[in-house]
Formats: sequence, structure tokens, C-alpha cells
Amino acid sequence: MELAGKRIVLGVTGGIAAYKAAELLRLLLKEGASVQVVMTAAATHFVTPVTFQALSGKPVFSDQWDARVPNNMAHIDLSREADVLLVAPASADFLAKLAHGLADDLLSTLALARACPLLVAPAMNRQMWEHPATCRNIATLRGDGVHILGPGCGDQACGETGLGRMIEPEEILADMVAHFQPKRLAGKRVLLTAGPTFEAIDPVRGITNLSSGKMGYAIARAAREAGAQVTLVSGPVSLPCPQGVTRIAVTSALQMHAAVHHEVAASDVFIAVAAVADYRPAKPIGHKIKKGAQTSPPQIELLQNPDILAEVAALRDPPLCVGFAAESENLAEYAENKRRTKKIPLLVGNLIHDGFGGDDNTLILFDDAGQYPLPSAPKLQLARQLVARIASLLEQRR
Repeated sequence: MELAGKRIVLGVTGGIAAYKAAELLRLLLKEGASVQVVMTAAATHFVTPVTFQALSGKPVFSDQWDARVPNNMAHIDLSREADVLLVAPASADFLAKLAHGLADDLLSTLALARACPLLVAPAMNRQMWEHPATCRNIATLRGDGVHILGPGCGDQACGETGLGRMIEPEEILADMVAHFQPKRLAGKRVLLTAGPTFEAIDPVRGITNLSSGKMGYAIARAAREAGAQVTLVSGPVSLPCPQGVTRIAVTSALQMHAAVHHEVAASDVFIAVAAVADYRPAKPIGHKIKKGAQTSPPQIELLQNPDILAEVAALRDPPLCVGFAAESENLAEYAENKRRTKKIPLLVGNLIHDGFGGDDNTLILFDDAGQYPLPSAPKLQLARQLVARIASLLEQRR
């Protein structure tokens, strides 16, 4: 229930993407939000108010002179009760109204009179989105502090393909959740690694591990929610990149090493979550090894991979370094020894059986002040607690 207790006014404008607003409403309600729908007259030509009333359990407003509001001031009353006004879809016409302060219907008047943040999810044809007038309007809205969600790129109802379609309801929901998170890392640049690495023996075989990348991806999302600019160097995983995060896909430890060193100088925080292989084959074979061609098992010479975290921590002016230690036993001993050996201010430890590959985890934070256990919880929840600790350490360094 990520949005429990939050009061949201959902504005729906005219466009084929209005049908997605019904699914968005369902998702917002599922996360605990209270949602009041306000529609433009054009929106009612695509989806009827009855649909939104049935889903929300509340009457839908579309008329500025609605007699159901005793003082005839729905544009004032609705915004004063809201934590956020979300317009999805937001048509080109409505964005133009917002940019120029026009108020000729209930939703545009409500937006002008609001006492809460405004988020809009644009939806229009690609040429409308790229038109200079729309570009000017978007720049004006951003300058006025309006949060622009999307748009996405892909097939459009008109039959064309390009930028301008409304992002998916799940993506808007993630942006809504992020909006309400404390911006503890605003203005900071976070670089982190996640997932396993794969060290090739031949074209189809290699040395790897069972890391799912879920903890690293959760931390990337939590850091982005906290306002940071996030770069994620990821080994091979089957996870979607968190909204707003820049992902650099790599395979081997050497590729991860190169990517980190390319990005680290511009980073305020480096979080080494990836389960990097300690060794790699010295001479990968260019063709698939055939069992029948071998009289005995092949001998594979191994070379040690570079220690990415130790190298970053040893830089002349390193970012705040955070390490991870996944152990099968003696967690406190091994984790604290790793932290002191690598000279990093914070290390996150966990036992493999508590969270390796799963959706939940149990963590212990190790720093100069001692140990801080984080009881078992979903990885995103733990990631947010970790981000809060990192923000506190950054504050102490100032």
C-alpha cells in the first residue's frame, strides 16, 4: 500500500489514451490512494464518467457549474483536499492551457487554482509532440515546477510510430510513488553495480553465479526516488530498468570494471552491489568445447579479476563507497573485515539463505559506529532504508 492515505485528483483529458486512465485509477486505488476523477468534456467522448465512478466509488466531476458542490466552487474545494493533481492523459490542448494560464473548464480552472503539486502525462501524435509550440509549452511548464511524466515512444493510434504516446499506467504509478518519497539525495549522482558477471570459457559456457540483481535494482530505484541521478552498471539479468535510471549493460567483470572507472569521477556515491566473479579464464576458447574430442577434462587456467570496490575506494578523491557482502556463515566477522580492509565507510551484509535471488532480504549495516540490523522486508523497502543511511553519511561528510 505505497500510497495509503494519499489523496489524488486524477484529471482525464480527451484522447484515445483515456482508456488507460481507467487502469491507472485501479492501480492507484490498489496502492491505497483515495482518488477523485475530474474529466474534460472531450474526455467523456472516449470513456464515460460511469466507468470511473464505478471504479473509484465516487461521483465524477466534469462541469464547472456542478450543482452538487454547495458553494459552486469545485475548482477550489477539490484541489484543497488533494495531495497531488495528476493529469493522465494530458492532451496537447490541455498542456497549452496550463502553460498560458487559461482556465475555461473545470479541470483547467482547478489546475490554476490548485494548492498541491501538478504531474502531467502527455499523450498525443508524434508530430504534435515535436511541434515547436508544444516544445515551448513543455519548457514553460517545467520552469513552473510541473512534473512531466514521459511521454513514451512506440506505436500510436493514428498508425504512426514515435514519441508522444502516454507512458503505461504501471510507469505512472511508479512515478507517483517516487513523488512522495523524501528527496534525501536531491542533486547527488549515484553510481552502482548490480547482478552477476559472466566470465566466458567458450561461446556457450562460463563462470557466473546465482545473483538475480533484484537488490541492486531496488537500490537504483530507491536512489532515483530520493532525487539522485542514477547510473546502473548491470550484469546480465532479466529485470526492467527502473524508471529514470541510466543503465549500462555489461557481461564480464572487466567490462564492469571499465564502465565503473569511466563513470566514477562524476559520482558522489558508489554502491557495489554486483556479485562480481573473483576469477576469469585466462584464455577463453573461441569455439564450443566438444566432449567427444577430449580424452580428459579440459584444464582451465584462471586469472584473478580486479577488485572494483577496492580500487574506487583507493582513489585520491573517492565518492562515498558502499559495499555488499553476501556470506554463508560468520557474517559479522567477514563483513567487518571486508569493510576495514577496503577502507569503506559503509558495508551491507546478508546471509545468502536470507535473500539470494528472492524478493525479500535481511540486512545488517556495518559502519564505524557499529552494526545496524534491518529485519526481513521486501527489497525495495530495505533499499529505501539504506538510501536514508547513505544520505545521513553524506551529510556528515559536509
